[in-house]
Order: sequence, then C-alpha cells, then structure tokens
Amino acid sequence: MDWSSLWLAVGAASTSGINLYATVLTLGLLQRLQWLQLPETWVLGLAGALFLVEFVADKIPWVDSVWDTIHTFIRVPAGAVLMASAFVNLDAATRLAAGLLGGGLALTTHGAKATARLAVNSSPEPFTNIAFSLIEDMVTVFLLGLAATHPWLAALLLTLLLLLCLMVICTLFKFTRLLLGRLRGWFGGKSAPSTLSK
Repeated sequence: MDWSSLWLAVGAASTSGINLYATVLTLGLLQRLQWLQLPETWVLGLAGALFLVEFVADKIPWVDSVWDTIHTFIRVPAGAVLMASAFVNLDAATRLAAGLLGGGLALTTHGAKATARLAVNSSPEPFTNIAFSLIEDMVTVFLLGLAATHPWLAALLLTLLLLLCLMVICTLFKFTRLLLGRLRGWFGGKSAPSTLSK
C-alpha cells in the first residue's frame, strides 16, 4: 500500500465520523472521475439520497443531535470498515488493526461533532446551526478531494482536525465533570469545584 492510499483511508475513516454519506458519495464520485481506484463499487444513488436526508436533518436544531445520536452506531463501524477495506489484500491481523484505528478516528470526529452541535443548539437563532452544518459538509468533501490529489497536505490538515476534535472532547469532559460536581454540591450539601482545571 502506498502513502496516498493510506492517507485516503485515514481521511475516509475520519470524515465518516463527520458525514458518512458525503464521504461515501465523494469517494464514489472521485472513482467515477478516475481520480482514484477503490477496491469496491460504491452505490452512488443510495449514498446521494442519504446525504440529502442528512443535509436537511443537519440544518434543523435538535433534529441534528437526534440524528447524531442514532448515527453513533452507524458512523463508527463505517469508519472501521472504510479503513479496513484499504488493507483488503493484507493479513487478517493488519485488517483488524486498521479497522480498530478507523473506528477510533470516526469516533473521535463524530464525538467532537456531536459535542459541538449540542453547544450550537443552545443558540436560539438557526443560522449558526446551518453555517456549522455547511462547514462540516465542505470539510468532508474538501479533505477527501485533497487526500486523493495531495495526500501529504491532507495528512497535515487531518492531523490538525483530529487535534481540534480531541480538544473539543477534552473541554466537554472538563465541563461535564464541573457540572456534575456542582450538582453533587447542590444535592449533597458539599461545595462544588470552582474551576475547570481540577
């Protein structure tokens, strides 16, 4: 396997956590345009239809969070499959390791997306939600197109994206711990932690 195929697989696994159907549709279109060769034939019609459903659902506050919750059980396994499929000619242990890595990448991007969406949904106006959703769609298509044409630049941007996702998840973890501490303090009569740094 060459480096460009590896980074395309990493990109596909990562973007599947953001928008699975846009990922599959983009990969299929890149294959149709002969920019890349995939080991399987992608069903573009189904991916396109599901992308349109997600495109609409993602723009509606709170509907997007319900959609993300349901897709936790779809995007993460899909990321694992997309990554493992890039190693189809290698031994089973390598495919398993690739699948685990792909699932982890999808879980990271999906977790950050779902977390950020919950924060955006707290805004009373709908325009932030729509803008955020459009940015997710553009990032998905842009990263996969870049991975197919300029794999090393895509690798750099993917690394930055994954670091950003980890920062979002860590911030959520600290916020949740602070919130739970305050709730314990209110209901248990103990003082709650006052900073996020603990």
